[in-house]
Amino acid sequence: MHFLDQAKIYIKSGWGGPGAVSFRREKYVEYGGPDGGNGGKGGDIIFEAVAGLNTLIDFRYTQHFKAQRGQPGMGKNRYGAGGEDLVVKVPVGTQILSDPQPIEGTEDEDGYPDYEDQEVLADFTEVGQRVSFLRGGDGGRGNLSYKTSTNRAPRQHGTGWPGQEMWVWLRLKLLADVGLVGMPNAGKSTFINQVTNTKAKVGAYAFTTTKPQLGVVLHRDREFVLADIPGLIAGAAEGAGIGDRFLGHIERCRVLLHLVDATGDDPVEAFRIVTDELAAYGEGLDEKPQIVALNKGDLLGEELMEDIAEQLRAEGVEDVFIISGATGEGVGALLDAVLPMMDQDAEDEEDDGDAGEAVWSPI
Repeated sequence: MHFLDQAKIYIKSGWGGPGAVSFRREKYVEYGGPDGGNGGKGGDIIFEAVAGLNTLIDFRYTQHFKAQRGQPGMGKNRYGAGGEDLVVKVPVGTQILSDPQPIEGTEDEDGYPDYEDQEVLADFTEVGQRVSFLRGGDGGRGNLSYKTSTNRAPRQHGTGWPGQEMWVWLRLKLLADVGLVGMPNAGKSTFINQVTNTKAKVGAYAFTTTKPQLGVVLHRDREFVLADIPGLIAGAAEGAGIGDRFLGHIERCRVLLHLVDATGDDPVEAFRIVTDELAAYGEGLDEKPQIVALNKGDLLGEELMEDIAEQLRAEGVEDVFIISGATGEGVGALLDAVLPMMDQDAEDEEDDGDAGEAVWSPI
C-alpha cells in the first residue's frame, strides 16, 4: 500500500430541505387552512478515527465530501426527513488543519504572497473518536408556521438554510511507542526487520526508506509499536528531503531510538546532525527520552567500536549500546533498555495530566 501523510479535501454539509406550501382539502371542510410542513435538516459532516488505516491514500482519489440534503416538507403538516450525516473515516493520528489563505499586501517581487499559519482544528488520537465538524442547514418553514390572525392563508415558505463548506488539510502523524531515527543508511530498515515482522526495503545506499514504516515488537511478553522514519539530513527541520514531514511522525513517540552507523565517515558528526535537527524542529523532540545505539558492530572490531562509543559519551550520551541489526548482536539488551523508558514516559504523561486537544467547534 502506498503511504500518503497529507491530503487536501473539500467538505460540505447538507442544505436544509424547503418547507411546503399546502392547504387542507377535505370534502366537508369548507375553509381548509394551511398545512405545509417544515423541511428536514441537512446532514452533518462528521470525522471519525478508525482502526485498520495507516495512510491517507484514499483521499488522493476522493477529495470532495458532501452530506445529504434535507427532504422537502409535505402537506398534512408532515415534516421532511433529515439528510443523512456523512462520516469521513480517518486513521488514528490524523490532524485536521485549516487551509491557509494568502495575506494581502505581502506579495514579493514575483507576486507570491505570504500565507496564514495553519490552525489545528481537530486531533484524533484514539480509535472511535468522533468530531461533528460541519453542521447541516436547518430546514425551511412550511406555510403552516406563517399562519397568523391576520394572514389565514399564507403562501410563503422557507427554502431551507445552506450547509457549511470549507477546504481542509488532513495530516497524519503516526502513533508509535518508539521512533527510530538516524542518518540515511544507518541500518534502520535492517534493524526493524530484525525485531519485527515488517519487510522494509534494505539496500546499501542512502534513502532506501522513502516512507515511514510501522512494526510491532514483541519482547519479554511485551508489545510495542516501532516507527522507522526515513533518514534525516542536515536541514531536515527546514524541509530538506521533506525531513520536516518525517520529523512530524515522531512527535507522539514516547522514546526515540537513535541509530548511528559505526562504519560511516564520521559517526560522531552524524550523531550531532540528527540531534541538531531534532532540536531545530522543536515540538519537544530534543526533550524526549533517547537511546543511542552504535550499529553495524559486526563490521568493525570491538576495540574500534568502543573507541567510537567513548567519543559519543563525550558528547553527553550516558549509555551507548553496540549492536548489529544484521546479526541481532546486542539487540536484546537494547530492547531491555527501551521498556522501562517507555513506562517512565507514560508515568510522566499521567502526572502532567491531559493538556487537552484541539477540537473543532462547528459554527
